[in-house]
Amino acid sequence: MELKKGDMVVYPAQGVAQVEGLEEKVIMDAPMRFFVLRVLDSDKKIMVPEDKIDSVDIRRVISEDEVDEVFDILRERDISFDHGTWNRRYRAYVEKIKTGSIFEIAEVLRDLNLLKHDKNLSFGERKMLDTARRLLIQELSVAMQSTEEDVEKELESLFTAS
Repeated sequence: MELKKGDMVVYPAQGVAQVEGLEEKVIMDAPMRFFVLRVLDSDKKIMVPEDKIDSVDIRRVISEDEVDEVFDILRERDISFDHGTWNRRYRAYVEKIKTGSIFEIAEVLRDLNLLKHDKNLSFGERKMLDTARRLLIQELSVAMQSTEEDVEKELESLFTAS
């Protein structure tokens, strides 16, 4: 993946980050170049070795067409739940979040929003719901060139209408 200063990328489980540039550091007497990424909502800086950029699952922010796909996933209501224990569901949701795929994250948000109408969510599931919401709102706002508040209202209307 070719990156340049100012590019917006998604770092799995962290969210949208902006490329601040390349920085050179000496590690064990060897010079190495790192991409410096700043995570938008936390100001956390992540340094990724230039030669490892393709192996850390960083991806570009989704396109407008993909935004429509995300909303299609969120609108889907004909789904079946894993009726096993909450911690088995939770582990499955963690795996989906870790992929960094916005489509998987949308499924987690949809499933937990629908599940909370049937039963009380565990503490872990509530935290997972908040994480999925935060990651989705952040990327959708960048992709749609909208404010996070507007995206959040749009998502809320999707789930209050169901």
